[in-house]
Amino acid sequence: MTALAIDAGSRYVRLARVAPGGPEPVELPGAVPGEGLPVPEAARGDRAAALRTAYDAYLRHHDAPARLLVVVPQHDRAGHARRAADALVTPPARGPAPDVRTLATPHAVLALLRHTGGLAPGRYAVCDLGAAAAEVAVCTVTPGAVAVAAASRHAPDDGYGDGFDAALLTRSGLTPDDDTRRALAAVRAEPGAGRRLALVLDRAARDPARFETTAVHHVAGRPVTAGTLRAALPLLTDGLDRALAEALGPGRTAPLALTGGVARFGPLRPHLDAAGLPLTALPDGTDPAHAAVLGAALVAAGRVDPADRYPYELWIGAHRTEAGRPADRELLISAAGTLEPGGPPVYAEDGGRRVGVRTAPGRPVRVRVTDPASGAGTPLGPLTLPGGGETDRFHVGVRLAVDGTAALILHPLGAGPPGAFPLGTLPADIGTDSKEVGP
Repeated sequence: MTALAIDAGSRYVRLARVAPGGPEPVELPGAVPGEGLPVPEAARGDRAAALRTAYDAYLRHHDAPARLLVVVPQHDRAGHARRAADALVTPPARGPAPDVRTLATPHAVLALLRHTGGLAPGRYAVCDLGAAAAEVAVCTVTPGAVAVAAASRHAPDDGYGDGFDAALLTRSGLTPDDDTRRALAAVRAEPGAGRRLALVLDRAARDPARFETTAVHHVAGRPVTAGTLRAALPLLTDGLDRALAEALGPGRTAPLALTGGVARFGPLRPHLDAAGLPLTALPDGTDPAHAAVLGAALVAAGRVDPADRYPYELWIGAHRTEAGRPADRELLISAAGTLEPGGPPVYAEDGGRRVGVRTAPGRPVRVRVTDPASGAGTPLGPLTLPGGGETDRFHVGVRLAVDGTAALILHPLGAGPPGAFPLGTLPADIGTDSKEVGP
């Protein structure tokens, strides 16, 4: 089975598949070495159009894959997933239409890390640093599931990485057009450029009067000095700091996985080290700009489970009659790692068969989630469900939407459509300091 992964960014579209030696980028005519296919000017700001253009370019040189996995941002994940599906609805000229699925950036990056054994259960922050925005997703990783606990996005009007590059070029007397941006990217990619940059910046920090005018790059014949770079650097660091603070919460930290094209920029590392933020290393030789698409290629090929599932149990309060006497009990609706965003509802079962329940009018129903490993839990609701007749029975379940919101489902055993009752966003980071909630 052939499988392909695509990650459409604001400036480049990257494609990858799994070869005998592991996941690797797919090189196509017109691609920029080390980057991918440039997004046509007409498709700038339209991720779906860029995706379709890149996929059409792939089909001109390869047969249609059996499975196509599209990486989408965590921000507005449901909307991006819908637009990606719409963009790829036209069948290919050769071969059958592929099975098109989507995977959010943090899940794709963490799939790569889990595949290489670089990820233990815990809490991680995936920082996707691109031309348009810095996006942070705080993820809870368990042995069988990965859930996004919080997310944030810093997207200046002139872009995140784009805004920084424009400031560098403008302050160096250059016009920040596509040609000069490509020239800047090329000098950054030269052998030894990163080491020289770190050395000059270190000297400029210790002795500004002497080293701030030292050139760190020459672009189109003009110097980009250490002083210019140091003055523009807060455009990156301050934006990342704000995104991290919003996603992590006050005083909290987690190992960071830096991905995206801006993550290549060496001066970010000392800033994060000084802030006491630990880094999670990508596999040796991995370009941060390709981390998401390489992880997605592994998922598309079936080499690693995406683990895009809810990591905790969901329980509902119930009343049963035991030995002729009423008793309060809890009913497990979904076990840890069974709910999938956008997947079908999961129903409470007993011995492999769905449980039939009866509802009481006006009686609040308590719902909670628990971590089976630690026993920690937190309540949801309570909900008030419509009452049924004495003979009315329902199967009770839960459905998780792509955006992380959940709904309790009551499906009549007889005729009639199921009812959905919103539960809101399910908690995805039940810490050990959470208090256990009784039934």
